[in-house]
Amino acid sequence: MLVSPPSATSHPSVAVAARICADRGVNLTPLRRIVLEVLLGFHGPARAYELIRALQDRLGKQVGPPTVYRALDFLQQHGLVTRIESQNAFLPSSPDTVGRGAFLLCNDCGTSFQIDMTDLDAEFSRHAALQGFQIARRIIELQGICRDCQRAAADHLVRDDRP
Repeated sequence: MLVSPPSATSHPSVAVAARICADRGVNLTPLRRIVLEVLLGFHGPARAYELIRALQDRLGKQVGPPTVYRALDFLQQHGLVTRIESQNAFLPSSPDTVGRGAFLLCNDCGTSFQIDMTDLDAEFSRHAALQGFQIARRIIELQGICRDCQRAAADHLVRDDRP
């Protein structure tokens, strides 16, 4: 499972998600609500099959991938879930932050951090407009090594250098 530490980017509660859907005239069905609740319980991004297993545990019955993907698609369309493309993982999000952040993904431990990039979003939009291009969707995923893995590697090197 991917882990995401607390960040400046927030995600809505189920009550807020229900209000957003009601304001838009769309239905947050019981299954969509449960999918969001389970996803919120991961406290970070979850891969689709991790989510399916968690849903099956919660509901006590089989849940097919198409059912879960339809719920995730709906939640994504309304900005309540963001997909981490390179890992096929999903993270609760807030409609006002969708497309404004970037994901820092650790290649060693799989940790995922979402950071706010509002200023960069404005630059992308400005440059796209200069080219007569309208951005429909923007996903930024930066892969590297997180602080904890860097420290662990450095500690390991220090121990290996000791006589």
